[in-house]
Amino acid sequence: MKQAIEKINFNNKKNAKSHFDLVYLEEILAKNPKGHNQFENHKISFYAIMLITKNKGTHSLNYHEYQYSAGTVFTIRKDSIHKFYKSNGKGKLFVFTENFVIHYLGEQHSYKLFQLFNELLGSPKVQLSKDDFIEIEQISQQIEKEYMEVKDTHSLEIIRSLLHVLIIKLFRIKSKGNDVFENPKYISQFVKFQNLVEKECFENKKVSYYANAMNITPRTLNNITNSIVHKSAKAFINEILIVQIKRLLINTQLTINEIAYMVGFDETTNLFKYFKKYTGSSPNSFRNKHSP
Repeated sequence: MKQAIEKINFNNKKNAKSHFDLVYLEEILAKNPKGHNQFENHKISFYAIMLITKNKGTHSLNYHEYQYSAGTVFTIRKDSIHKFYKSNGKGKLFVFTENFVIHYLGEQHSYKLFQLFNELLGSPKVQLSKDDFIEIEQISQQIEKEYMEVKDTHSLEIIRSLLHVLIIKLFRIKSKGNDVFENPKYISQFVKFQNLVEKECFENKKVSYYANAMNITPRTLNNITNSIVHKSAKAFINEILIVQIKRLLINTQLTINEIAYMVGFDETTNLFKYFKKYTGSSPNSFRNKHSP
């Protein structure tokens, strides 16, 4: 029987109170962990920045496969589903909870972090130029030294500050040529809208519902989504709903019929039509392809 996807909680065995950890990619690929398989889909309850420093490989993030090489960076947000593939890749993963970074940021920097780690606003993969790679690697080495070698009473504060710098540097790199990142006018309202849809899309799929919840008109809501992601509010709702359906198909043992009713379709055939329209695949085919 297909097993539900494993949820990986933050667990720093070196320092349980730090809310930060540094893990080497080559160690992850070589491990045989108890309770889950790193080469199968798993859900993480923390944020991660993965910097590839050497060699090539493949990484799966939210059911999309990405090729990587030296200078590739992945920005992985909380609740993402990912899996590793066997390779000789080398790199570093900086993993941290909201308590470590977000609660120490001002509003403006919080929104930058939200944009950087939001795969709906841009690809989670960034391929650094030679100069950018050198600069980002220098910051990562400073973090590594504080965490692995110095380890005094000041180290976590220094690491937090360096991580802030790393996030802003990556935001600047990712924002080049990306007007989404350079258009802060509607970002706070967009964040509110996305959070609402991710929580309520099974029960509510109409633009008017979310506009009312935000005390704005449907037209204003469409202006917000068109400004930020260049699509209508309805298209954005559909995009999030498809992601949620994919997670149910992979993460549960529910039947297709049960999933259809759970996500708000009166008939299973309506789910089939809807899912195939936006993915090109039937729910069954998608489940079979991505199941362990």
